[in-house]
Amino acid sequence: MIAIVDYGVGNLASVQKALSAVGAEAELVRNPAKLADAAALVLPGVGNFGHCSREFHRFGFAPAVRDARDRGIPILGICVGMQLLFDGSEEDAGEPGLGFYRGTVARLTGVPRVPQIGWNSVTKSGDHPWLRDVADGDYFYFVHSYVPLSTGDVALGTVEYGGPRLAIVGSDRLLGVQFHPEKSGANGLRLLGAFARAA
Repeated sequence: MIAIVDYGVGNLASVQKALSAVGAEAELVRNPAKLADAAALVLPGVGNFGHCSREFHRFGFAPAVRDARDRGIPILGICVGMQLLFDGSEEDAGEPGLGFYRGTVARLTGVPRVPQIGWNSVTKSGDHPWLRDVADGDYFYFVHSYVPLSTGDVALGTVEYGGPRLAIVGSDRLLGVQFHPEKSGANGLRLLGAFARAA
């Protein structure tokens, strides 16, 4: 079972439907204790980082997600769920992320408009097993106003939007995507399929 972390924020039904479309058994999970039984986790999120962080911590998910990470359970972060993998965001500096990756999330600047909305091509800059079916230049659907700044060697893909902006981060059994694979047609389904097979 793939657990979609349900803290009340994110395209939960769309993510579940997309995972079902690639043959995965996906369940919305609101009880942190149930994450211990999951073969993989999806961390969704849309909107304001501070609101997402507050709800995520209010439901008590942080210890369970950290435990899953320590046990090597595959984790996929989507949009603000990706941003939660970092230390925090200037969108709400008082609310913490999970700190799996060092760095902060900052507002897009020097771009055509904020938020970035629509289909954009992603340039791959690194390898990851869950990206094996994603081709360099594939298009994905973005909706966001903030993006992580400092990533070191975990940066795996960028999108050109007033300059290269981080689109994918990842390391062993952990991947974060700023775009929405559940809204990205066949390209998104290929990514989700590879993630599901890892579970």
